[in-house]
Amino acid sequence: MALYSYQALSKDGKRMKGQLDAVSIQAVKEQLARQGFYPVRVELEQKEKAGFSFGQLFERSITPKDKILFTKQLAVLLKSGVPLLQSLELLSDQFEGRMQRIVIELKDGIKQGTSLAQCMSNYPRVFENIYVQLVRAGEASGKLEIILDRLTEYFERRLETSKKVKAALRGPLIQLGMILVVTIVLLIVVVPQVSAIFTKQGGELPLPTRMLLALSGFFINYYIVIGIVAVTLGVGYQYWRHTPGGKKTIDGIKLRLPLVGHFARMNAIVQFSSTLGMLLEGGVNLADALDIVCSIVDNEILSGTLREARDKIIKEGKIAQYLKQTKIFPPMAIYLIRTGEESGKLDYMLQVVAGNYSGDLAELTATLSAQLEPLMLLVMAVVVGFIVMAVALPIMQMTNVASKIA
Repeated sequence: MALYSYQALSKDGKRMKGQLDAVSIQAVKEQLARQGFYPVRVELEQKEKAGFSFGQLFERSITPKDKILFTKQLAVLLKSGVPLLQSLELLSDQFEGRMQRIVIELKDGIKQGTSLAQCMSNYPRVFENIYVQLVRAGEASGKLEIILDRLTEYFERRLETSKKVKAALRGPLIQLGMILVVTIVLLIVVVPQVSAIFTKQGGELPLPTRMLLALSGFFINYYIVIGIVAVTLGVGYQYWRHTPGGKKTIDGIKLRLPLVGHFARMNAIVQFSSTLGMLLEGGVNLADALDIVCSIVDNEILSGTLREARDKIIKEGKIAQYLKQTKIFPPMAIYLIRTGEESGKLDYMLQVVAGNYSGDLAELTATLSAQLEPLMLLVMAVVVGFIVMAVALPIMQMTNVASKIA
């Protein structure tokens, strides 16, 4: 079956539109007629993987919450004994737009004899490599619903971490924005007015005031050039940071920063341990699991270090030994991973490591926010204080001159 969009008239003449899953246009018309509607137009919806349509510009994008909801509901239906095909049929009514089309495509692919993992691999932006590999392992082992539960927990934990990081950075970024706005307003509006008064009075202005007036004049006279340069630099930076060399340089700088570097390492430990533990528990072989894990670590420097360890681990199978050589993992994490290797419970111990350091990561996120906010306030105080001083010095100077004359 395929997805069709339609426009129809109800019995009272009201125009309505929607989408139906059917085998043909005629089947859609018959279904609408049975519901008491008169079909005006019926068209086949284009598959997402076949190309782009103008209508997709106005569709709601697929969010991480949509993917989590799909994964969780599919797991619930499968655990309840509902067959996979029927589960996807039920889920297709729970979504709309692009996500609905993808669910229907998954269902149609399974009807044609394709595995669920293979169907999902056609949508790499929605179902990344770790998702596809675990679903493939779940289908092979007959434990797909358990794998989907693990994936739900994984994506929920990742989304929660992302929210905490964004929340920690939101306050400092707002403060930085306020600093820029206040500075620009003072330079463009306040300083020129005060400058006119100083010019009439004559006399030599203090150095901070002359610097401030020069900066204000530069902003006022060359604001178009400043805007063009700022946009050019912003676009250039965004392009450069996504190149291999740019990303590696930025990630290297992050690792050198005191608190940010520790945060990056902690995040890499959690990503590596939780993902590898879940993949091994799901039955994915070690080589494929390590490939996936190294590709999802955010920091390019740390990812490269883990790839070097990966090659040695695959050759000799000594995970703890070569992870220790990366100097990323702390001694306690290495001890737990080595214990897991020796006891045959490596997947479990990796999850323990991830759980332990997830808590540390949450505390570090709160610490990051607590330390950045006073820093932003200090920057604001310095900037605004300098401007106030530059304006106040000549006023005090004029007051002293006037008092001496009197």
